[in-house]
Amino acid sequence: MTVRILLCDDHAVVRAGLLALLGSAPDIEVVGEAGTGEEALALAAKLTPDVVLMDLQLGAGIDGVETTRRLTATPGGGPHVLVLTTYDTDADITRAIEAGATGYLLKAERPDELFAAIHAAAQGRTALSAPVAGRVMANLRNPRPTLTDREQEILAKLSQGLGNREIAKALFISEATVKTHLGRIYDKLGVDTRAGACLLYTLRLTRRASRTRRRSRRRCRRPGSRTRRRRRPCSACTCPPRAARARRCTSRGGR
Repeated sequence: MTVRILLCDDHAVVRAGLLALLGSAPDIEVVGEAGTGEEALALAAKLTPDVVLMDLQLGAGIDGVETTRRLTATPGGGPHVLVLTTYDTDADITRAIEAGATGYLLKAERPDELFAAIHAAAQGRTALSAPVAGRVMANLRNPRPTLTDREQEILAKLSQGLGNREIAKALFISEATVKTHLGRIYDKLGVDTRAGACLLYTLRLTRRASRTRRRSRRRCRRPGSRTRRRRRPCSACTCPPRAARARRCTSRGGR
């Protein structure tokens, strides 16, 4: 079966190279190419490809992660998205997978591995580069240390857009202490920048809120969880409701 591909990369030279490479595979057809996320969304709706080969950094406009999120959220089922990028940080991998990417490949892969990953993605199977798979497995085996209360406070302030001096002033600590804590936060989260740390913090809050909503809905839908009605006094006496519920009514005809 021929797999129909839509390329999305902001570098024309990269797209040209991929077109030539994928053109050599008899069972892969490139049906379109896009240089921006917005263009990829429009072409995907028009061409309905099986797989979108997606770069993460797309210059101006929405990035590859947001484009992936919108593609996979298409009503009726959108195309599978196979990320092809040079970025292999934990933050980038996590963002792409949470956005709905079927696979994550590095641009250093051999052509035959890229072809195999495209076919796997077209069938809905996960395709990961060996280095990416190794990082994912390492994170599963060895979860990152949890943040301390102070580190969580600093990360919360950081996500609000405060600088080091403002954070130090708000928490009554020195600016040097803030920098020390930030270094530890970056190590624990596996990121290199403030933006990456803020993004993971936001994702954690989003996941936590989503889990809370799901638990709330499950409680509401639990079988037999009907609201208990307050019983009225029996008609044959003037017992108060609580006495009636306790079956202390002694009047004739009471229950």
